[in-house]
Amino acid sequence: MQNAQQLQYLKVQVETASPGELTLLLYQETVRSLLKAKQLYTQGEYESMNEVLHKVRSIFNELIITLDLQYEISRNLKELYLFYNNYLAQFIINKNETLLDETLDFARGLLETWKQALVLVKSGRGN
Repeated sequence: MQNAQQLQYLKVQVETASPGELTLLLYQETVRSLLKAKQLYTQGEYESMNEVLHKVRSIFNELIITLDLQYEISRNLKELYLFYNNYLAQFIINKNETLLDETLDFARGLLETWKQALVLVKSGRGN
């Protein structure tokens, strides 16, 4: 029952979110998923871990296709998403935990920066 309520809440949250808030939701899910993958890795549950990491890679791909590449910052973000997407692919193959940790650090940085940007925009100081 609680899971159904959570899904309904998430559905409403996504349907009513601005593009900036949707990006925030994607960044939050990326961090959550990377933490889950790290936990699964330490437990030796590689198949489940791979599923979670493929989800993160799909999020990065989704973020890439939403970029407006006429701006330099968008082109830079695209390169970063591709870089860390490759890190995840390499981690899946080689199980070098440093790759996962660095991707998690990147995702956390994106999340915090995006939160700050949304606060600035909402306060009118981001224009």
